[in-house]
Amino acid sequence: MREVLKSNNAVELNFAEVVLKDAGIGSVVLDTHMSIMDGSMVIIPRRLMVADTDEARARAILQEALASRAEWA
Repeated sequence: MREVLKSNNAVELNFAEVVLKDAGIGSVVLDTHMSIMDGSMVIIPRRLMVADTDEARARAILQEALASRAEWA
């Protein structure tokens, strides 16, 4: 598995998961429980992981999807 995104922003991680799912790429978020154990002080970022074979495609998709930030973000 390869890390394609590391973030403390739960909304960004959820959005990235959905974008990858829509593209047919499976993903998993690691360190969710560690983040909760730190008291939700966002000290430990969560990691979005994909299969090794999907890494390049996932990075390209996420780069495009996350390139333009919403005005409210």
